[in-house]
Amino acid sequence: MELRQRALQVLCLTDPAQKAAATVELHTQFEQLTLDTERGPVLPPGQCLPGHPERPPLVKHTSVVKRSPSTLEGRAALLHSIAHIEFNAINLALDAVWRFDGLPRDYYADWLRVAREEAYHFTLLREHLQRMPHLGQPWDYGDFPAHQGLWSMCERTAGDVLARMALVPRTLEARGLDATPLIQAKLRQIGSPDALEAVAVLDIILRDEVGHVAIGNHWYRWLCERAGLDPTAHYPVLTQRYEAPRMKPPFNENARRRAGFTEVEMAWLKNG
Repeated sequence: MELRQRALQVLCLTDPAQKAAATVELHTQFEQLTLDTERGPVLPPGQCLPGHPERPPLVKHTSVVKRSPSTLEGRAALLHSIAHIEFNAINLALDAVWRFDGLPRDYYADWLRVAREEAYHFTLLREHLQRMPHLGQPWDYGDFPAHQGLWSMCERTAGDVLARMALVPRTLEARGLDATPLIQAKLRQIGSPDALEAVAVLDIILRDEVGHVAIGNHWYRWLCERAGLDPTAHYPVLTQRYEAPRMKPPFNENARRRAGFTEVEMAWLKNG
């Protein structure tokens, strides 16, 4: 089996647990699989990406009801929304593997590693939800509505790997670096056992996401160098061309610097 062909097959899977397990397995098989960097697989006619389960129901982001994390149901909804982000992140990483031709082997290895870690995050969050019983029944992934904001940018950048690296990992996913500490602070203030357990799970996710954003920064700059573009000057061009959201403070400056953002880039964000 060829690696990118298999990545597409896993991306098309609809069962969340099956997709997470298959992603982990694919990463462990990386060295044994062939890799064609020049001719990627062709999406079968009529196949819609990504493979998505029947639940959760997908709605517009404006239709997702916000609940207070001070209640158990509100915390379940919050953790469900983060689990959905991580499920989408599996899809985003797998898409980066199968879709783009002509890149070094390390590029495919990096994004397959990201996919595996996102699968781990999703599993941690799903298991946490399942330990939060409600009226005698555990919650699970699929119990709350969700939206596809992350995937919409994936679709917009499907024809341009440079834009994909700029606007998914180092823009939308980097926003998680900013948001996670704020969420953790609210959960610590609540102080219940399930809230503090969620804080510990988010510690793991934040640690790994710094590395994921760093991978996005690395390949964005590598692609800019290959194209003879200045990465700092070209980034605003891409945000305007693809109508990417402008990031608003507060920023997790320490995490962003560890992920490879320069002082010039941090200043641009702050002055946005």
